[in-house]
Amino acid sequence: MATGGANYRLFWQEFRRTFESTGAIAPSGPKLCRELARYVAGDGKGRRILEVGPGTGVVTDAIINQMGPADTLDIVELNERFVDALRERLQTQATWNRVADRIRIHHLPIEQLPADEKFEVIVSGLPFNNFPVELVQSILAHLERLAAPGATLSFFEYVAIRRVKSVVCKRPDRERLTGITRTLSDLFNKRQFRQECVLANVPPAWVHHLRYDG
Repeated sequence: MATGGANYRLFWQEFRRTFESTGAIAPSGPKLCRELARYVAGDGKGRRILEVGPGTGVVTDAIINQMGPADTLDIVELNERFVDALRERLQTQATWNRVADRIRIHHLPIEQLPADEKFEVIVSGLPFNNFPVELVQSILAHLERLAAPGATLSFFEYVAIRRVKSVVCKRPDRERLTGITRTLSDLFNKRQFRQECVLANVPPAWVHHLRYDG
């Protein structure tokens, strides 16, 4: 079961093997996980929750803790080893197993998840700053298609990460980061209603909360 030290070992292995899609060297800390799951808890009515890029599932823990009795959770993960770890936790970890009949794990890119059913809550752990600009734009556009009217999207990025990368990287990557900054800034201007800085994380992170008007 990928918990505790096993989480860190698996995350470090995948960081070295697939840095572009993993994007971090360790799972998110408890405070960052709780902030990402801030808008999961609802009013008791059944809601559809989507988590994208959960890794080994540390944020999933926080989401499960906030789920209501009628809520469902769809998890989308591209990395096969993470998918195996998530499925094992669903079978063997008591807190996960209790809601296993309301959780679905999808092994595919988020852009391939059908948009015929909408989600009221979306939580993303995708490392947008590692992706090409066109991929970031494609993912964000699809997340909007997946969002129900009034849905929230919560995701994080490490503090000053684009600024630091821009100083040390070569020109093509600097231009890519500039494009991502422009894309996210446009999104924040349209959708962001809350932003929190989680200092008690390694490294510190900004959490962005957005709302889709419908």
